[in-house]
Amino acid sequence: MRLAVVGHVEWIEFARVERVPAPGEIVDAVESWEEPGGGGAVAAVQLARLGGGCLFLTALGDDPLGRRAKRELEALGVRVEAAWRPPPQRRAFVHVDAAAERTITVMGERRGPHRDDPLPWEGLSKVDGVYFTAGDPGAVRAARAARKLVSTVRAIDAFARVGVELDALVSSAKDERERYRPADIDPPPRLVVRTAGGAGGTLVAADGRTSQWTPAPLPGPPKDAYGAGDCFAAGLTYGLADGRSPQEAVALAARCGAACMTGRGPFEGQLWKQS
Repeated sequence: MRLAVVGHVEWIEFARVERVPAPGEIVDAVESWEEPGGGGAVAAVQLARLGGGCLFLTALGDDPLGRRAKRELEALGVRVEAAWRPPPQRRAFVHVDAAAERTITVMGERRGPHRDDPLPWEGLSKVDGVYFTAGDPGAVRAARAARKLVSTVRAIDAFARVGVELDALVSSAKDERERYRPADIDPPPRLVVRTAGGAGGTLVAADGRTSQWTPAPLPGPPKDAYGAGDCFAAGLTYGLADGRSPQEAVALAARCGAACMTGRGPFEGQLWKQS
């Protein structure tokens, strides 16, 4: 299967702590590490592991962290095609507490690719499924050439400006910053997927028909919630691109999100195709 992501990258510094510090408090990290992350990067690696490869069109800071992010994502099996932006590379700091919950502080502008960047946009017309996390309206139009197009609600502004139809929009039932409201974009998505964490979520078709799903069981003890939602979105994209029904696609997505939670960072626990 041919899969792609159009989106963004963050360089992540992780610190595992017993609990997130209260205002004015100092806590000791049990463990710390660094690796690339962000919704686009995490989804690209998950899609590569499900489909045997993934094209990732992105924008990176032209500095050591941006270059390192590209190398490390390529080592994880992703074909990275990057437009280079003035430094610095966007970064984030993530606390992971004893309950595996993540708390994120982001530093820098969210950068997605532009249609006038010298990237292989024409390749998207041959792709079965694209997941979109960031980019300009021209990038949206290029991504729509794929057979299936899925987006995070965080990229909705770009879609609102171009009027293309999404096959699925991933939103949140709990986070106000990730809510979708009818008429936010026109035409409306064919499918709106509202996630509710451990409570599962709902599927809303364009005609208003609604169904629910339950979360997949974790295949091991929870270690780190960072990236679980991005892996969910990648699994949904793969399932729809594979011709599965929305219910079957979201079942795979839930398995991807659950598997991610059992690993350190976003990549260690990700679901592989043979799983």
